[in-house]
Amino acid sequence: MAQSLISPTCVPPLPPGKPLRLGVMASGSGSNFEAIVAAIAAQRLHAQVRVMICNNPKARVFERADRWHIPAVLHNHRQVPSREALDTQIVQTLHDHQVECVIMAGWMRIVTPVLIHAFPNAILNIHPSLLPSFKGIHAVEQALAAGVKIAGCTVHRVVPAVDSGEILAQAAVPVMPEDTPETLQARIHLQEHRIYPQAIASIIPEFRPTPSA
Repeated sequence: MAQSLISPTCVPPLPPGKPLRLGVMASGSGSNFEAIVAAIAAQRLHAQVRVMICNNPKARVFERADRWHIPAVLHNHRQVPSREALDTQIVQTLHDHQVECVIMAGWMRIVTPVLIHAFPNAILNIHPSLLPSFKGIHAVEQALAAGVKIAGCTVHRVVPAVDSGEILAQAAVPVMPEDTPETLQARIHLQEHRIYPQAIASIIPEFRPTPSA
């Protein structure tokens, strides 16, 4: 059974007032995107996804966005000259949709200071390892190659150094002797879907502070 390093009691009660305006960036199937939207629909997360941005025109996340009636915007990285140019376009889209907090949910591109400086301390990412172990790509394969007994996932703030920002939530997933990258990744995904909405909820007071008594 997976062990969590964050529990529901860590999540603050839903604050009054307007929901936190999110922009989600995804490159693939969008399962974490859908987990976040589902948590909002179930009133477990006081937020609103204003836009979903994707860099892959064939990504399944577009189907999920359409099903949930979330505006979706394609910014194909193959059609821009640089990472900075891509991030400039993304920042404009996020501003156009009045986004306050950016959620990277399977975004498979390294972001630049163009994006990070536009949303200081307000960009989150989820990584399939217990950071600071196994940063970067192929984290699950790295964990299996290292022979660890415990893998997992981490929600962290995005800073210029890859997978190095403040850790907000983690969940541990035991590694089984028969595990392949696919089977271990599938169990990690289940924990990602659980802790990502919790981590987002935990930072809402930064944007909606409670008035002093």
